[in-house]
Amino acid sequence: MLRLKLSNFFKRQINTAIIKRDPNLMCLIMIAMCISCIFVYSATIAITDSPKFAAYGQFHFLWRHLLSMSLGFFSLLVVREIKLSTWEKIAPKLFIIALICLVAVLVPGIGKGVNGAKRWIALGVLNFQPSELIKLATILYGANYIVRKIDKMHLFKQGILPLTIAVSLIGVLLLLEPDMGAFMVVALIAGGILFLGGANGRLFLVLLVVCIIVFGATIYFSPWRRERIFAYLSPWNEAYVLTKGYQLTLSLIAFGHGEWFGKGIGGSIQKLHYLPEAHTDFILAVIGEELGFVGLFGMVMLFFTISKKAFLIGRTAIQFQNTFAGLVAQGVGLWIGGQTFINMGVNLGLLPTKGLTLPLISYGGSAIIMNCIAIGILMRVDFENRAIMRGEKI
Repeated sequence: MLRLKLSNFFKRQINTAIIKRDPNLMCLIMIAMCISCIFVYSATIAITDSPKFAAYGQFHFLWRHLLSMSLGFFSLLVVREIKLSTWEKIAPKLFIIALICLVAVLVPGIGKGVNGAKRWIALGVLNFQPSELIKLATILYGANYIVRKIDKMHLFKQGILPLTIAVSLIGVLLLLEPDMGAFMVVALIAGGILFLGGANGRLFLVLLVVCIIVFGATIYFSPWRRERIFAYLSPWNEAYVLTKGYQLTLSLIAFGHGEWFGKGIGGSIQKLHYLPEAHTDFILAVIGEELGFVGLFGMVMLFFTISKKAFLIGRTAIQFQNTFAGLVAQGVGLWIGGQTFINMGVNLGLLPTKGLTLPLISYGGSAIIMNCIAIGILMRVDFENRAIMRGEKI
């Protein structure tokens, strides 16, 4: 009798959880995390043979990645319980904190430099990367700004200009690190939220042209960025194949070696001290070599589905007159989908090389934790949508 009562109790709990939350979204995130752990370990299995990492154990990167994953998943569960109204209230303060962190990383003695770029603040066990926080802060602040200025979004001076100035300030700080890849993602998020928030079409088009000109000028007046573009256009040229085009050429070799079905998990050759950053920016090349075209297509569909769900959740929230929640959800979709597109484009040679990780997959504590927090907020939007459908108070 007791066993029957317990069985019925757990069935009710499971049914309630399914009604209140989208189990499919959680399953997709769990699949991404499992893939991440497998391929971060696969990509770093031989890294300790290098003199640079000789002091590390064989499982060093895996344990650190599992720690980041655990912190990220815990953050997801906590954030999932925070009301969207709370995020709406603290959005401007969080944006200011993120800006302060971007300034702090440039201060000598605070910012930590790696490979010529100062993008991290050392926090003992983990290194904090403010550029990941600013992506989340831009989503929340942008949505908050649109809600406050919704009746002025057809005007340039009162509506579009203030947010443009804020994003430009972020851009200056990120380019000083330098981290143009993060700036591109922030610009994509802010521009997308402006467009979805009802910005005047003609003014938005003018702003888009200005952004293209600014990015073009940044590349033109920066010799090493200009060299990257030339290497991207002709990676096999003898002038670039062993320098600026080295990562791209080895990435393309990895994809070619993977063919249709790959060489099996652990079978990648390019990760054996050939392909730089195989566990971070170029982990997709390792996945492509080990799982082939079929595995690569599966990765594309995984992120397409997550991004699509984010936009559908956002559209539903907007239909319920919850503009802030809707724009936040769609902003998360822009972040995950946009950064995935850029990372995959770079790995496949469709876009110039940029230092951007593959969301939820690549090694990197700050990125994993912030991605998980963003997904937690997305799940909260979905939860509140379902509560409204049931006629419940949030």
